[in-house]
Amino acid sequence: MATQTPKYRAPALDKGLDILELLAASSRPLSIAEISEGVGRSRGEIFRMLQVLEERDYIARGEGDVGYSVTPRLFRLGMEQPPVKSAIETAMPVMHHLADACGQACHLVVPSGEQIVVVARVDPPGEVALVVRVGHRRPMSQSTSGHVLLAFQEEQTRERWLDLIQRFEPALDRKKLMRLVNQLHTRGYACERSHIVDAVTDLSAPVLHHGSAVCALTIPYIEQQNASQSMDDVIAALLRATGEISEALQFGSPRTT
Repeated sequence: MATQTPKYRAPALDKGLDILELLAASSRPLSIAEISEGVGRSRGEIFRMLQVLEERDYIARGEGDVGYSVTPRLFRLGMEQPPVKSAIETAMPVMHHLADACGQACHLVVPSGEQIVVVARVDPPGEVALVVRVGHRRPMSQSTSGHVLLAFQEEQTRERWLDLIQRFEPALDRKKLMRLVNQLHTRGYACERSHIVDAVTDLSAPVLHHGSAVCALTIPYIEQQNASQSMDDVIAALLRATGEISEALQFGSPRTT
Protein backbone atom coordinates (compact mmCIF):
# COMPACT_ATOMS: atom_id res chain seq x y z
CA MET A 1 0.00 0.00 0.00
CA ALA A 2 1.41 3.42 -0.97
CA THR A 3 2.36 5.72 1.85
CA GLN A 4 0.77 9.16 1.71
CA THR A 5 3.20 12.06 1.59
CA PRO A 6 2.73 14.22 4.71
CA LYS A 7 1.18 17.60 3.95
CA TYR A 8 3.48 19.41 6.38
CA ARG A 9 6.99 18.54 7.50
CA ALA A 10 8.87 19.42 10.69
CA PRO A 11 12.38 18.00 10.09
CA ALA A 12 13.67 18.71 13.60
CA LEU A 13 10.65 17.04 15.20
CA ASP A 14 10.97 14.08 12.82
CA LYS A 15 14.59 13.73 13.85
CA GLY A 16 13.80 13.78 17.57
CA LEU A 17 10.94 11.29 17.24
CA ASP A 18 13.10 8.95 15.14
CA ILE A 19 15.71 8.95 17.89
CA LEU A 20 13.17 8.33 20.66
CA GLU A 21 11.51 5.48 18.75
CA LEU A 22 14.88 3.86 18.02
CA LEU A 23 16.01 4.04 21.65
CA ALA A 24 12.62 2.86 22.95
CA ALA A 25 12.84 -0.26 20.78
CA SER A 26 16.38 -1.11 21.93
CA SER A 27 17.06 -3.44 24.86
CA ARG A 28 20.38 -1.69 25.62
CA PRO A 29 21.90 1.80 25.46
CA LEU A 30 23.00 2.89 21.99
CA SER A 31 26.10 4.85 21.07
CA ILE A 32 25.99 7.98 18.91
CA ALA A 33 27.34 5.91 16.00
CA GLU A 34 24.57 3.32 16.44
CA ILE A 35 21.90 6.02 16.68
CA SER A 36 23.29 7.72 13.58
CA GLU A 37 23.12 4.48 11.64
CA GLY A 38 19.72 3.55 13.05
CA VAL A 39 17.99 6.80 12.04
CA GLY A 40 19.96 7.26 8.82
CA ARG A 41 21.42 10.64 9.76
CA SER A 42 24.96 11.90 10.27
CA ARG A 43 26.46 12.36 13.72
CA GLY A 44 26.48 16.10 13.16
CA GLU A 45 22.73 16.07 12.43
CA ILE A 46 21.81 14.23 15.62
CA PHE A 47 24.36 15.64 18.08
CA ARG A 48 22.40 18.76 19.06
CA MET A 49 19.14 16.83 19.18
CA LEU A 50 20.67 14.32 21.59
CA GLN A 51 21.81 17.18 23.81
CA VAL A 52 18.34 18.74 23.91
CA LEU A 53 16.62 15.40 24.58
CA GLU A 54 19.08 14.72 27.40
CA GLU A 55 18.58 18.20 28.91
CA ARG A 56 14.80 17.67 28.82
CA ASP A 57 15.20 14.27 30.54
CA TYR A 58 13.78 12.22 27.66
CA ILE A 59 17.03 10.28 27.27
CA ALA A 60 20.01 9.64 29.52
CA ARG A 61 23.52 8.29 29.26
CA GLY A 62 24.35 5.11 31.13
CA GLU A 63 27.14 4.66 33.63
CA GLY A 64 30.53 5.01 32.02
CA ASP A 65 28.98 6.86 29.07
CA VAL A 66 28.12 3.53 27.40
CA GLY A 67 25.37 5.09 25.31
CA TYR A 68 21.91 6.62 25.40
CA SER A 69 18.62 5.11 26.54
CA VAL A 70 15.14 6.51 27.08
CA THR A 71 14.10 7.63 30.57
CA PRO A 72 10.65 7.04 32.15
CA ARG A 73 9.62 10.61 31.24
CA LEU A 74 7.54 9.60 28.22
CA PHE A 75 5.86 6.89 30.28
CA ARG A 76 5.02 9.43 33.00
CA LEU A 77 3.55 11.78 30.39
CA GLY A 78 1.37 8.95 29.06
CA MET A 79 0.17 8.24 32.59
CA GLU A 80 -1.09 11.83 32.84
CA GLN A 81 -3.56 11.29 29.98
CA PRO A 82 -7.08 11.73 31.44
CA PRO A 83 -8.43 8.22 30.58
CA VAL A 84 -5.37 6.47 32.08
CA LYS A 85 -5.06 8.80 35.06
CA SER A 86 -8.77 8.50 35.82
CA ALA A 87 -8.64 4.69 35.65
CA ILE A 88 -5.62 4.54 37.96
CA GLU A 89 -7.05 6.97 40.52
CA THR A 90 -10.36 5.09 40.51
CA ALA A 91 -8.77 1.64 40.71
CA MET A 92 -6.14 2.16 43.40
CA PRO A 93 -8.37 2.05 46.50
CA VAL A 94 -10.19 -1.00 45.13
CA MET A 95 -6.86 -2.68 44.33
CA HIS A 96 -5.59 -2.07 47.87
CA HIS A 97 -8.74 -3.64 49.28
CA LEU A 98 -8.41 -6.61 46.89
CA ALA A 99 -4.74 -7.24 47.76
CA ASP A 100 -5.45 -7.04 51.51
CA ALA A 101 -8.47 -9.34 51.30
CA CYS A 102 -6.86 -11.99 49.08
CA GLY A 103 -3.23 -11.81 50.19
CA GLN A 104 -2.18 -11.60 46.53
CA ALA A 105 -0.52 -8.84 44.51
CA CYS A 106 -2.47 -7.21 41.69
CA HIS A 107 -1.68 -4.87 38.84
CA LEU A 108 -3.51 -2.74 36.28
CA VAL A 109 -2.74 -3.08 32.58
CA VAL A 110 -3.58 -0.91 29.55
CA PRO A 111 -2.98 -1.46 25.82
CA SER A 112 -0.01 0.23 24.17
CA GLY A 113 0.24 -0.45 20.45
CA GLU A 114 0.71 -4.20 19.98
CA GLN A 115 1.76 -4.53 23.62
CA ILE A 116 0.35 -4.21 27.11
CA VAL A 117 1.93 -2.04 29.80
CA VAL A 118 1.53 -2.17 33.58
CA VAL A 119 0.44 1.25 34.87
CA ALA A 120 -0.24 0.52 38.56
CA ARG A 121 0.37 -2.21 41.10
CA VAL A 122 -0.43 -3.01 44.72
CA ASP A 123 1.57 -5.42 46.88
CA PRO A 124 -0.16 -7.63 49.44
CA PRO A 125 0.48 -7.42 53.18
CA GLY A 126 2.05 -10.91 53.39
CA GLU A 127 5.59 -12.03 52.68
CA VAL A 128 4.96 -14.12 49.54
CA ALA A 129 3.76 -12.65 46.25
CA LEU A 130 4.78 -12.09 42.68
CA VAL A 131 4.87 -8.38 41.92
CA VAL A 132 5.20 -6.91 38.43
CA ARG A 133 6.94 -3.57 38.08
CA VAL A 134 5.08 -0.54 36.76
CA GLY A 135 6.17 0.02 33.17
CA HIS A 136 6.58 -3.68 32.41
CA ARG A 137 5.62 -4.50 28.80
CA ARG A 138 4.64 -7.71 27.04
CA PRO A 139 3.26 -8.51 23.58
CA MET A 140 -0.53 -8.41 23.83
CA SER A 141 -0.87 -11.83 22.20
CA GLN A 142 1.48 -13.42 24.75
CA SER A 143 -0.05 -12.15 27.99
CA THR A 144 -3.17 -13.03 29.93
CA SER A 145 -3.99 -9.35 30.45
CA GLY A 146 -3.63 -8.79 26.70
CA HIS A 147 -6.06 -11.61 25.97
CA VAL A 148 -8.61 -9.96 28.26
CA LEU A 149 -8.15 -6.58 26.57
CA LEU A 150 -8.66 -8.20 23.16
CA ALA A 151 -11.70 -10.16 24.29
CA PHE A 152 -13.66 -7.17 25.51
CA GLN A 153 -13.46 -4.84 22.51
CA GLU A 154 -15.83 -4.04 19.71
CA GLU A 155 -15.13 -6.25 16.71
CA GLN A 156 -13.75 -3.39 14.61
CA THR A 157 -11.29 -2.38 17.33
CA ARG A 158 -10.23 -5.98 17.96
CA GLU A 159 -9.59 -6.60 14.26
CA ARG A 160 -7.50 -3.42 14.05
CA TRP A 161 -5.44 -4.54 17.06
CA LEU A 162 -4.97 -8.01 15.60
CA ASP A 163 -3.77 -6.52 12.31
CA LEU A 164 -1.22 -4.46 14.26
CA ILE A 165 -0.10 -7.47 16.31
CA GLN A 166 0.34 -9.56 13.17
CA ARG A 167 2.62 -6.92 11.65
CA PHE A 168 5.00 -7.53 14.56
CA GLU A 169 4.30 -11.29 14.77
CA PRO A 170 3.90 -12.62 11.21
CA ALA A 171 3.70 -16.22 12.50
CA LEU A 172 0.76 -15.42 14.81
CA ASP A 173 -1.93 -18.12 14.76
CA ARG A 174 -4.85 -15.71 14.59
CA LYS A 175 -7.56 -18.38 14.63
CA LYS A 176 -6.10 -20.05 17.73
CA LEU A 177 -5.84 -16.72 19.52
CA MET A 178 -9.44 -15.84 18.61
CA ARG A 179 -10.70 -19.18 19.97
CA LEU A 180 -9.02 -18.41 23.30
CA VAL A 181 -10.30 -14.83 23.31
CA ASN A 182 -13.88 -15.92 22.58
CA GLN A 183 -13.77 -18.52 25.36
CA LEU A 184 -12.63 -16.06 28.00
CA HIS A 185 -15.17 -13.48 26.81
CA THR A 186 -17.91 -16.04 27.43
CA ARG A 187 -16.43 -16.85 30.85
CA GLY A 188 -15.97 -13.18 31.76
CA TYR A 189 -12.37 -13.50 32.95
CA ALA A 190 -9.09 -15.25 32.16
CA CYS A 191 -7.39 -17.98 34.15
CA GLU A 192 -4.13 -19.00 32.47
CA ARG A 193 -0.79 -20.38 33.52
CA SER A 194 1.74 -17.57 33.63
CA HIS A 195 3.57 -17.02 30.37
CA ILE A 196 6.71 -16.11 32.34
CA VAL A 197 6.81 -17.79 35.77
CA ASP A 198 6.11 -21.44 36.60
CA ALA A 199 3.73 -22.17 39.51
CA VAL A 200 1.88 -18.87 38.90
CA THR A 201 -1.64 -18.65 37.49
CA ASP A 202 -2.64 -15.33 35.98
CA LEU A 203 -6.19 -14.31 36.87
CA SER A 204 -7.40 -11.31 34.88
CA ALA A 205 -10.70 -9.50 34.32
CA PRO A 206 -11.72 -6.42 32.33
CA VAL A 207 -12.49 -2.96 33.63
CA LEU A 208 -15.28 -1.88 31.31
CA HIS A 209 -16.40 1.53 30.12
CA HIS A 210 -19.38 1.61 27.76
CA GLY A 211 -18.98 -2.12 27.24
CA SER A 212 -15.32 -2.16 26.20
CA ALA A 213 -12.23 -2.90 28.28
CA VAL A 214 -10.24 0.23 29.08
CA CYS A 215 -7.83 -1.81 31.19
CA ALA A 216 -7.41 -5.22 32.78
CA LEU A 217 -6.93 -5.99 36.47
CA THR A 218 -4.66 -8.98 36.94
CA ILE A 219 -3.61 -11.12 39.89
CA PRO A 220 -0.49 -13.31 39.52
CA TYR A 221 -2.00 -15.98 41.77
CA ILE A 222 0.32 -18.10 43.91
CA GLU A 223 -1.22 -20.99 45.80
CA GLN A 224 -0.11 -20.79 49.41
CA GLN A 225 -0.29 -23.32 52.22
CA ASN A 226 -2.85 -22.50 54.90
CA ALA A 227 -4.32 -19.75 52.71
CA SER A 228 -7.72 -18.55 53.88
CA GLN A 229 -9.06 -18.24 50.33
CA SER A 230 -9.11 -20.67 47.42
CA MET A 231 -8.48 -19.69 43.81
CA ASP A 232 -12.24 -19.61 43.25
CA ASP A 233 -12.59 -17.16 46.16
CA VAL A 234 -9.88 -14.94 44.65
CA ILE A 235 -11.55 -15.02 41.22
CA ALA A 236 -14.84 -13.97 42.79
CA ALA A 237 -13.10 -11.11 44.61
CA LEU A 238 -11.37 -10.05 41.38
CA LEU A 239 -14.69 -9.92 39.52
CA ARG A 240 -16.26 -7.86 42.30
CA ALA A 241 -13.30 -5.46 42.14
CA THR A 242 -13.44 -4.98 38.37
CA GLY A 243 -17.20 -4.54 38.56
CA GLU A 244 -16.76 -1.86 41.20
CA ILE A 245 -14.08 -0.01 39.24
CA SER A 246 -16.17 -0.20 36.05
CA GLU A 247 -19.19 1.21 37.86
CA ALA A 248 -17.10 3.99 39.39
CA LEU A 249 -15.68 4.98 36.00
CA GLN A 250 -19.23 5.22 34.71
CA PHE A 251 -20.97 6.85 37.67
CA GLY A 252 -18.44 8.16 40.19
CA SER A 253 -16.17 7.16 43.07
CA PRO A 254 -15.88 3.50 44.15
CA ARG A 255 -17.72 2.35 47.24
CA THR A 256 -14.85 0.31 48.73
CA THR A 257 -14.51 0.75 52.49
